[in-house]
Amino acid sequence: MHFPGRFSEQLLADQLHQVSLSFLVDDLVVRRGGVAANIAFGMGQLGEKPVLIGAVGQDFADYQAWLERHGVDCESVHVSNEHHTARFVCTTDEEMCQIASFYAGAMAEARNIELKPAVDRTGADFVVISADDPAAMVRHSTEARERGYRFAADPSQQIARMSGDDLRALVEGAELLFTNDYEKSLLESKTGWSESDVMAEVGVRVTTQGSRGVEIAGKDVERVHVPAAKERAKVDPTGVGDGFRAGFLAGRSWGLSWERSAQVGSLLATLVLETVGTQEYDVKPHDFADRLAESYGDGAAADVLPWLIA
Repeated sequence: MHFPGRFSEQLLADQLHQVSLSFLVDDLVVRRGGVAANIAFGMGQLGEKPVLIGAVGQDFADYQAWLERHGVDCESVHVSNEHHTARFVCTTDEEMCQIASFYAGAMAEARNIELKPAVDRTGADFVVISADDPAAMVRHSTEARERGYRFAADPSQQIARMSGDDLRALVEGAELLFTNDYEKSLLESKTGWSESDVMAEVGVRVTTQGSRGVEIAGKDVERVHVPAAKERAKVDPTGVGDGFRAGFLAGRSWGLSWERSAQVGSLLATLVLETVGTQEYDVKPHDFADRLAESYGDGAAADVLPWLIA
């Protein structure tokens, strides 16, 4: 929502202990989100068939229909009988100051979800454990290890909430670890692990670096740096990291190299950056290939276009 004024003019320093305000807003926009849904949508845009797992409320029907129209399998999503779907509600004033609330809602029930039924039903061969209820993240990582599922740990914004013990339990044995630069340092600080300690626990570490691109390193992977794809506008950074993960994971599922997969992820992230909202972009195969060529050369376009067309 947008408030056509300044919050600072409505707040009285000597009355903050009894503040009671209602802001008359002049705009309301409802946008789809959620880390898992954003990643799944992006993979669907690239022709993949991702399986979404998470906990939602009875209000999920419209969102489910949207995701399914865009190639996302939602059959394994848990629907709560008690809570609404998690949501972030934010009001922004003329000075870009924000007052916001996050409602976790049904997300807390994600800890009751077992991965095995979804894997058995779909034959999925890789699990991505992204930001969710922290207890659910630890449970799913534990189950993946016990059942021998290949998995990626993607703690994202939940690093700030999770304890060092929880983070160690999440990361141990992951084939992939996704973080940005700041999260990389925070994870090492909270776990007490050095960079080499982390690398001993995971197969490959993927570290996004904003406008500087992404770095990939691993036990048996030569260090790779991929610059960010060329952008045409900076509109809304929300969901850019989710877009990168979607493209990167799709590229790996196609059998592309680490570098090429990161290039696909970087371009998909750029498409998210160029639109308002996390799921408002559209991947058109030939246009996508042309932009890959523009940023990374004709070889990148030639490697990726057949997968997009297929």
